[in-house]
Amino acid sequence: MQSSDTTTCAIGDIHGCVHALSALFLKISERASTVVLLGDYVDRGPDSKKVVETILQWRKNKSIRVIALMGNHDFLFLQYLSGQASDLFFKVGGLETLSSYGLTPSSSRQEREEKVPREHFAFFNSLPLLWQDKHAIYVHAGLEPGRHLSQQSSQWCLWYPKNFDQCRFNFGKPVVFGHKVYKTPYISSDRIGIDTGAVFAGSLTAILLPSRETIRVPANTNFQNMVHDI
Repeated sequence: MQSSDTTTCAIGDIHGCVHALSALFLKISERASTVVLLGDYVDRGPDSKKVVETILQWRKNKSIRVIALMGNHDFLFLQYLSGQASDLFFKVGGLETLSSYGLTPSSSRQEREEKVPREHFAFFNSLPLLWQDKHAIYVHAGLEPGRHLSQQSSQWCLWYPKNFDQCRFNFGKPVVFGHKVYKTPYISSDRIGIDTGAVFAGSLTAILLPSRETIRVPANTNFQNMVHDI
């Protein structure tokens, strides 16, 4: 068995499924020294606020390093918090996120500041687009071929079209990503997709690197009228 001191665990899109997240963390917390969350903590599911609280609590545990990346849904929520909400945010699960914070689309700036803890504001403002270690590059949606990692844009990292698994550009390391929903994890030599649709009554998936062992927890959700492609 590989040492936890050299193991990285990546976790796919959470979307407010806090119970699945907590159950999955129990399974991997002693098996990895670093946990990389691939974004989309909010929207669609019922417990976006609790997901953020859970991640912030993990970060206080000095025995494990937690890297949280930005997803496109987190970006949309950040726009709402800054007073620049788009219609897209409300169409793709933002109402569930607002409900978890006791907010509505018409909530005032004062209400947002009162009901969203400062620590949560800081969390969403601090999320990087990507991260890498010796095992892989980690990003929410995808990377622009031929462009250095330091020059990658939010458009590519957060919104890459759903065919990133077909992109054959060699980025020098395997790329671990979420965003695109698979029934089972997509694993090839240079691409690893681990969004397995937790919020769509699928499962929440983690992958341990370098072994590529996957661990999945059923979400046991039954949300209706969900859109799978954003």
